[in-house]
Amino acid sequence: MGELLLIRHGETTWSASHRHTSYTDLELTPDGERQARALGALLAGRRFARVLSSPRQRAVRTAQLAGLGVEATDPDLAEWNYGEYEGRTTADVHAENPHWNLWADGAPGGESPAQVGERADRVLAAIAPLLDRGTVALVGHGHSLRVIGARWIGLPPSAGGLLRLDTTTVSVLGHEHGRRVILRWNQPALPPSGSADRTARH
Repeated sequence: MGELLLIRHGETTWSASHRHTSYTDLELTPDGERQARALGALLAGRRFARVLSSPRQRAVRTAQLAGLGVEATDPDLAEWNYGEYEGRTTADVHAENPHWNLWADGAPGGESPAQVGERADRVLAAIAPLLDRGTVALVGHGHSLRVIGARWIGLPPSAGGLLRLDTTTVSVLGHEHGRRVILRWNQPALPPSGSADRTARH
């Protein structure tokens, strides 16, 4: 049984400023491109039965710079639809709605946790037979990949809120004694530089 690699895209201007980014199709920053190239060294020696990406250019470009051959894009790997909160930071939203929690409430005009969970379940069902042939890589986004991680180990979509995921990181899902487990989570392509905040949290 192969492993499942979750790869979050490199930095964009909005991720650097902690702005929620879903359908807005941003390019990588120069730092994001540098981070994405560093993924190539982190993934060196791995062979993949399949590489799938979100259709957003920040994910596809990250895969290309990392040397991954994307065989298909899947809209179910797109980021959580933030609806009215697209482009806004959590701090900005909390100024008007201090009790808002994406993982419990979803986004007005966008998706609920259950809807993102349904997408994650479709992705996992689709790649299940591919894992019999080897390792699969999914290139995508912070929140949607966190939901995939939670669903892999049988937790509700909201549990993704407990799995911090930084830009340009690799997480590895697999099996132990026949059970689905998280083997490694949030491994950076590059070591953190000084005190800079590279988390790109929203």
